[in-house]
Amino acid sequence: MCAKVQPAVISAGFCEHASKRSDVNMAELVNEAVEDTITKAGIEWKDIDCVINGNMPAFEGANIPELWMTDHMASKNKPFLRVTTGGTTGGSVTIAGYYAIASGMYETVLAIGFEQQSCGDTSMGLASVALGEFSIMPELGYEYNKIVSNMGAGAAIGIASYQAMSYMRRSRATEEDLARVVVQNRRNAAKNWYTHLKMPTVTIEDVLDTPYISFPLRYGMVCPATDGACAMLFTTEEKARQIADIPVYVNGVGSYSNESAVLAADCAGAGQVDPSEQLGAMKSAEVAYGQAGISFPNKEIDYAEVYAPFPNQELMWVERVGLFEENTAAEAYEQGITALNGELPINCSGGVNSTNAIGASAMERPAEAALQIMGKAGNQVPKTVHTALGHGWGGAVNLITHLVMSDEPQRKFKGGR
Repeated sequence: MCAKVQPAVISAGFCEHASKRSDVNMAELVNEAVEDTITKAGIEWKDIDCVINGNMPAFEGANIPELWMTDHMASKNKPFLRVTTGGTTGGSVTIAGYYAIASGMYETVLAIGFEQQSCGDTSMGLASVALGEFSIMPELGYEYNKIVSNMGAGAAIGIASYQAMSYMRRSRATEEDLARVVVQNRRNAAKNWYTHLKMPTVTIEDVLDTPYISFPLRYGMVCPATDGACAMLFTTEEKARQIADIPVYVNGVGSYSNESAVLAADCAGAGQVDPSEQLGAMKSAEVAYGQAGISFPNKEIDYAEVYAPFPNQELMWVERVGLFEENTAAEAYEQGITALNGELPINCSGGVNSTNAIGASAMERPAEAALQIMGKAGNQVPKTVHTALGHGWGGAVNLITHLVMSDEPQRKFKGGR
């Protein structure tokens, strides 16, 4: 799909993230990220034409929170859109911001993703989402034992451990390889001002010394539950050149979903049983790369932020989106290729493994990637970043978003839709 207007990112901002931001309410939490973003851009609230936001209200027990935080997010008397797509919410909000500009409808759009998980219970929120699906199964003829087996998947950690075992068997990655990813992320997070888990001295041995939650994933390997918010400003190419020192052009976007492997075995007809296969991730990346004119992502991408609450997923995603050959990611991390000063830095923000405010997490990936291109990231890589990737996932590890950004606009599309 060719955009009518070339969208660009001119700013991205955050609030301070923590396990419990009891010093602020939800509106104030969001306002911190909004103010950070707008102040960096040097514009005023009146300059914003449209606001798009998203979070997971079932996790916090506060439905339609945007109705009572209008004055905190620069949205009073302006067009407003809410987007919620599970863990990919932030990525979907970001893509919605892109299309709001690309359509020619607006000149400046503020996109916001947030979560204040300490206000509610995320596990119960996940259960409430699944309950609607499970409640209809008896009417459709599913046997009780099959329903129970699906309910016993163990939510996020159950899916991730199943996925980890599948990936490790195929790639020969070890628990030490998983721990190495965690160490890189937590040390990176310690250099970034807004992040949650800052562990500058954590070691592989420290991670492996923690107990298992669900084999092969240990307590020290999993992401935290975080309160936090992120915001991004989108505008046209013309306005971006006037406002930003280094405008970041969004040259390709992709959003795909493939059948959930966890539910497919008993409750769907797709027959996909390997949760590490991730056809949706490959297809989404193919579309985004095609729009951006990228043929060799492992050569043309300078920096990447991938959504990985668990370390096995980071190894898996960087392979699935074409940054490394299949089954080689663990070796690349061991060799330092993905480190801050490596050939292809990955998640120098600390990633979702260190900071997970769910509604914001998939937005923080392209936000951090954009800041790396601008040279304004909290943990800035030493080399010049020309092209970067922001990736998100959600659902039962089957909803995928991609944004490909660069310091130059892409004029000719090689493919995609």
